[in-house]
Amino acid sequence: MVKNDDLILKMENITKTFPGVVALDNVSIDLYKGEVLGILGENGAGKSTLIKILAGNYIKDSGGIYVDGQKFEIKGPAEAMASGIRVIYQELNTLNNLTVTENMFVGEQIVKGPFKIVDWKAMTKRAEELLDTLNVKLDPNTIIGDLTVSEKQIVEIAKAISKEAKILVMDEPTAALSEEETQSLFRIIKTLKSKGVSIVYISHRLKEIFAITDRVTVLRDGKKVGTLKTKETDTNELVTMMVGRDIKDMYPKREVPIGDTVMKVKNLTAEGFDNVSFNLRKGEILGIFGLLGSGRTSLVKVLFGANKIKNGEITVNSKKVNVKSPAIARDEKIGLVPLDRKVEGLALIMGVKENITLANIKDLGKSFLIAKAHERKKVDKWVNEVGIKTPSVEQEVNSLSGGNQQKVVLAKWLESGSQIIILNEPTRGIDVGAKIEIYKLMQDLCEKGSSIIMVSSELPEIISIADRIIVMSKGRFTGEYLRKEASEEELLHVACL
Repeated sequence: MVKNDDLILKMENITKTFPGVVALDNVSIDLYKGEVLGILGENGAGKSTLIKILAGNYIKDSGGIYVDGQKFEIKGPAEAMASGIRVIYQELNTLNNLTVTENMFVGEQIVKGPFKIVDWKAMTKRAEELLDTLNVKLDPNTIIGDLTVSEKQIVEIAKAISKEAKILVMDEPTAALSEEETQSLFRIIKTLKSKGVSIVYISHRLKEIFAITDRVTVLRDGKKVGTLKTKETDTNELVTMMVGRDIKDMYPKREVPIGDTVMKVKNLTAEGFDNVSFNLRKGEILGIFGLLGSGRTSLVKVLFGANKIKNGEITVNSKKVNVKSPAIARDEKIGLVPLDRKVEGLALIMGVKENITLANIKDLGKSFLIAKAHERKKVDKWVNEVGIKTPSVEQEVNSLSGGNQQKVVLAKWLESGSQIIILNEPTRGIDVGAKIEIYKLMQDLCEKGSSIIMVSSELPEIISIADRIIVMSKGRFTGEYLRKEASEEELLHVACL
C-alpha cells in the first residue's frame, strides 16, 4: 500500500492543443515510489502527448508537473532528465555500431587525469555493475547491432538507471518481444520496483497490464476517464472505459461458409523450416501459431516470394506456381501484411493514395501518365470499404495511427486483387478498438471469398478468430486444431515440442 508521502510524480490539469485539436484536456495523473502505473487508451487518446510532455519533447499549454513535491518546468529533455525522468520509446535509440558500454555512456563518458582521458576500464566495470543490478548476463563489449531487440531494451534500461532515474517510462516495451523475452522484462521491472524506481507502463496488451501494473489510468479523446487499482478491475471494464461503449466480446467471430482448397503447400522446405504441408480453403482464416524461432516468419516470406524455396511445391487454384518473387506472388493474387508495416509495408513519407495504388500502379497508366481521376476513385473506394480514418487521401501515412496504417497496407493488396491474404501479427501495436475493427474486416473479406493466413503470437486472438490453427516449433508443424478444439495450454505445450 502506497502512502501519500511516497508520491513521486504528479501531473496536474495538463492541457495541450495543436492546430484544430485538443490533444490533452486537463489530464491529471499521479505516481508513487516503487509503483508501476499502466496508461491505457486507444490511438489518439493522448498517451503519447502526455509522455512527450513529461519527457520534455512537447511543452504543455497549462498545468503543473511536480517531482518529489517540487514543481518542475520541463521545457526540454535536459530538464526532464535533471528531474530524474527517463523515457524508453518503442523505437529504441541505440547506436548499433557502438558497444554496450559505449551506448550506456555516450556523451557522458567517465574520464581520468588532467587531460580527461576516457577511462574505458572504469566504464566497462560500471556497465557490468549496472547489468548485474538487473540480473542480466550481457557482455559490455558486445556491439549493439549484434543484440536482439530484447537485449537492446535492457541496455536502454541500464542506461536509464545509470543516470539515477527515479521515474522510468516504458512505451509499448514488448511490441517486438517474444513471450520469453517479455517475462524476462517483467522480472527486470520487478527488480526496479524493489529498488524504489517508479514506472509508467504504456501498452495495448491488457494481459500485460494485469500482469505487471499496480494501478491503471485510462485516457479517451484527450481526457482522463479514471484511475483504478489493477486488482480491482477486469478486461471488460477497462475496454469499456477506453472505447466509451460496452464491448461484451473482444473477439467477434462470424461463421463464414468454407469452400474448396485455394492453396496447397506440399513438403515445403526453406531456410528456417522443413517439410511443411498444409491446405488453405476459400473463406477460411487459417491461424499459424509459434514462439520466437519457430519458423513462422520464414514460412510467410517464402509464401510471398521474399525467400527462396529449397524443396517442395505450392499450388494456387489447382495450378502449380513458382513464387520466386513478391511480384509473382502479387500476380498469383497473394498479398502480405508484414510483421513490420513501417519498414516492409509502407512508404511512410508518401500519402495514403500512393500507398494504396503502389502495388498496382501499372493499371493506372504508363510512365508519368497516371489517370488521376481513376486513381482517386479507386482509393476512395478502399478508404470507405476498409474504414481508413484519415483527414485526406493525400495525408502522409506516417502520421496515421497504427490501426489505420495496417488498413492502408491491407487496402494496397485488395486493390491489387489479392484473394489469398497473409497477415503477419495483424494487430501488433494497435489499440483495442482498432483490433476489433481488423477482426471484423478479416471476416468481411472471407465472406466476399478471400482466404486468410493469420500468423499470430497472441493466443486469445488466434484461438478466437482462426477457423483452424497450425502450430509451429523449431521449423516444423507440431499440431493442428479446429478452433473449438484448441486451448491456450495445449497450443503452448505443442509450440514447445
